[in-house]
Amino acid sequence: MKFWAPQLKKDVKVLECLQRRATKLVKGLEGMSYEEQLRNVGLSSLEEKRLRGNVFALYNFLRRGSGEGGADLFSLVSSDRTHGNSSKLRQGRFRLDISRHFFAEKVVKHWNRLPREVVDAPSLSVFKRHLDNTLNNLL
Repeated sequence: MKFWAPQLKKDVKVLECLQRRATKLVKGLEGMSYEEQLRNVGLSSLEEKRLRGNVFALYNFLRRGSGEGGADLFSLVSSDRTHGNSSKLRQGRFRLDISRHFFAEKVVKHWNRLPREVVDAPSLSVFKRHLDNTLNNLL
């Protein structure tokens, strides 16, 4: 488990509370909103950190190959139906509500909204740089 991606709601609440308290301790940020305080301190919200980590994992999964275990996890949308992003993924349809918490379902809608220059980045470092520039528009 990653520190910024706890599974239990109570753990998420504790971490968010801790981060809010830490930003309040910085002098000069008293009149700002929580999001502005985070930006000035150079931090991201837990939601942004989780999303960023999930998208990195998906990029690595798609670029380096999935191995035998994940061959059916993701499927690409045919290229004649995509606008902009040439690596759009098909969103699965499940009957159970619990499936919306699966990694594949949490990250696909965000991946499909990424612009072409982010998705087609030649390396992970270039991908990270482009993703950081567009992450604010994803949430």
